[in-house]
Amino acid sequence: MNASVRNSSRLAWAALRALLVLTLVTGVLYPLLVTGIAQAAFPGQADGSLVRSGGRDVGSSLIGQTWNGKGGEPAPQWFQPRPSAGDYDALASGASNLAATSPELRKEVEARKKRIADFNNVPRPDVPADAVTASASGLDPDISPAYARIQAGRVAEARHLDPAAVRALVERHTQGRIAGFLGEPAVNVLELNLALRELQD
Repeated sequence: MNASVRNSSRLAWAALRALLVLTLVTGVLYPLLVTGIAQAAFPGQADGSLVRSGGRDVGSSLIGQTWNGKGGEPAPQWFQPRPSAGDYDALASGASNLAATSPELRKEVEARKKRIADFNNVPRPDVPADAVTASASGLDPDISPAYARIQAGRVAEARHLDPAAVRALVERHTQGRIAGFLGEPAVNVLELNLALRELQD
């Protein structure tokens, strides 16, 4: 065996050993370490921020979902999320990709505004922007406090509850800006609807 073949064999064996060691370290040991730290320090978040009700998982506080009746229409007794281009299907996450200047988007927004104003029995100018525009992911779990407030009367009526109690529930579930200045105040729809169910039970 000449020197060049021996050198090539030695280099190939060194490369294979490096591949095996790096696969073990970066593909097995490091993920196990990070998963272990996450489970110890932040177990709820590491498991997907799941929300439990009645002894079972009912969703994640990080992923929106529909609150429809049997016919597929929005149920009046629940707070509704913002529109979703993928109908809150995690496999179809994404936006409609229509530009703000798109006539098709403007038509959709106007149709949604009329539908939401009629559904909540409020004037069209009271319908906030997040009620008629989908998020970039199509999985947004939060709505603005303004959108939650215009739904409070409809929800109270459908459930035969005191409107003031439902409005107070919205205020209690309004999350402020992160660190007092990042982002916008928001209301998590899943958590609000679960609190609404407890209010009536």
